[in-house]
This record gives sequence, structure tokens and C-alpha cells, in this order.
Amino acid sequence: MAESLRDGLIRALPYGRRYARALTGSQPAGDLLVAESLRGLTTQRPTEGLTPLQQLYQAISRQYTPRPVGHASYPSGISLRQRQLLLLTTLEEISVEIAAKILDLPPAQAQDELELAQTLLHEGVQTSVLIIEDEPIIAMDIEQLVLQCGHKVAGVAHTQADAVELARETRPGLVLADINLGAGGDGMAAVASITALFDVPVIYVTAYPERLLTGETLEPCFVITKPFDPMTLAVATYQAVSSAGLARA
Repeated sequence: MAESLRDGLIRALPYGRRYARALTGSQPAGDLLVAESLRGLTTQRPTEGLTPLQQLYQAISRQYTPRPVGHASYPSGISLRQRQLLLLTTLEEISVEIAAKILDLPPAQAQDELELAQTLLHEGVQTSVLIIEDEPIIAMDIEQLVLQCGHKVAGVAHTQADAVELARETRPGLVLADINLGAGGDGMAAVASITALFDVPVIYVTAYPERLLTGETLEPCFVITKPFDPMTLAVATYQAVSSAGLARA
């Protein structure tokens, strides 16, 4: 492997982990997928015109096989390829043209598949969302985005203690948590207490996602970067809730 590609892949690892974890719905499965994909990159000829990060996305997409075998699509009929397009263009903020190259698709087909997936997304899973955010204005914005995605708001917590108490009372279907709650405590500690009470998918919101994606400790499966738009939140919530549902099936 060329030194420049090696260095580029090292820098790409946090974002490759984010994509793989969101795709698989699991930190262990996602990190294993990244490791297997990196091994494959040492023997494959790189696709011309892709950066090291984009080559890693391509290797992950090619390597991934849904488990258990037989789940060709998730709720609302969104296929694996469509989910990959949604994650690449929203969570990873890649253009449709580059996403098409990563997935070995003609650009026109990728655009059509993406538009269909976006339509199906709004007909997909709905759930109740607990928002953990210490800044009131930001919390109001997130609450509005959650409602725009078709979900219900179970509650808004501004502190670690309030988050645990609200979760105990409402038993939400999804937790959307900021990492740093300022004087109100720690978002990850709040989530640890909540998930000790009951099983619930979690999406973390942070301006510095790479800090949570080192692969060295127990870390989030789903991370979105501030600021984010409604489609990014819609894709992340869909993937988190549907992945959790299949894991329990």
C-alpha cells in the first residue's frame, strides 16, 4: 500500500467507522467491517478518482453483507443499496456523483434510487424521541426537526438527571443526546444510565464526531455532526430504529 494512501486511510478511520457502524447498527460489527475492508484495500486496485476516505467507503460498501441473511430490505421497502446511498449522501455528506462511483452505479441510477429512498423514508418507521440537550434554543430546533421527521417528542431534558428521570417515565423509542451538557452533566453518562434501565437505540449529536470514533472503547453506533438538516436526522433515526428492530427479531 502506498505511503500516501496509508496516511490517508489512517485519517479516514473515524469516518469509516461512523459509516460502518450506522450501516450495521452495531459498534463491534461496524468496527470489524472496517478492519476487513482495510485488509481488502491492500489487495484491490483503487478506483481512479476517489480519495482514500472514499476508497474506504467503497470497500466497506462492497464488503458488507446484512445479517441475518435474507433481510434484503428494511421496513418501508428501502433496499441495502438505497440505505447506503442515504448514509453516504447525508451522514457522510458525499455528492450523489461520488456516491454513485463508490457504489459502482451509473449516476442517473444513483439519483433515481436516492429519490425513491427519500420518498420511502417518510413512510417508514416512526417513534418517540427523548432529546437530551442543555442549550434551550438548540433543543427547540432539534425538537422541531424531530417533529418534521414524523416522530413524537417524548420529552426534552437539559441535564443528566432530568434525562434519566424522563426516560424512566416515558420509555422512548429513541434517544437523541448531546455529548456535553455543560453544568448539567454528561450526555454519555446519562445514556449509560438509561440503557441500563431498558434497551433503546441512541444517536449522539456532536460537533466533533471523530473524538467518539477511535475504536478503542465502547462507543456510539450512531453519531451525527452539528449542525445537521432534517434529512440527516431522518436517515439517522430511520437507521437507528430499524436496525434495533431487526436486532431484536
